[in-house]
Amino acid sequence: MAALRSVVCVVLAAAPAFWGAASAQTAPGSGPSATGGDWFGKPRGYLGLSLGRSRYSLDCGGVAFVCDKSDQSVKVTAGAMSGNFWGVELGYLDLGRIDRAGGTTKAQGLNLSLVGKAPVGWQFSVFGKVGATYGRTETSTLAGSGIAGGTERGMGLSYGAGVSYDFTPRLSATLEWDSNDFRFASGGRDPVRSTSLGLQYRY
Repeated sequence: MAALRSVVCVVLAAAPAFWGAASAQTAPGSGPSATGGDWFGKPRGYLGLSLGRSRYSLDCGGVAFVCDKSDQSVKVTAGAMSGNFWGVELGYLDLGRIDRAGGTTKAQGLNLSLVGKAPVGWQFSVFGKVGATYGRTETSTLAGSGIAGGTERGMGLSYGAGVSYDFTPRLSATLEWDSNDFRFASGGRDPVRSTSLGLQYRY
């Protein structure tokens, strides 16, 4: 957990430099942004924070054990739009902890996604994401549950979609659905899906 949070801090600190490199390619007079820019004519780097609910797609280990497949989720993101419709996003995910097989299971990770965005009216827009998540899971169980315990790490597919509403040229609200594949101690990969509400600040 501490290592992942340290990486997130580095990502957030590097976001302005990352955006600067992208905007240099679309400086005034050198590309499409010279005539349009983004919808408000402002820089397109952004930071985001989302809170929601996750849902794990895992075996509970029998009816004798408490099984709660949902918990609170948190996502912190930093991204940049290199044009009006395309960009990249880095994020840290904490998908909570569930009771399962007499113990607990939790998942967290770092995500890199390609983002596609399109306006729907003046203040609304829709977006989609596809990418990969490097995840870490921890599973503890009771003997006799039939579920393996342990820690696993690995890469998995991620994708999602959502809508956003612009309160101001810099501040937006988002409603988003995501799916991230994680490797668990039981073997193979299973998706953890989440629905969240968030705020996004552009700079």
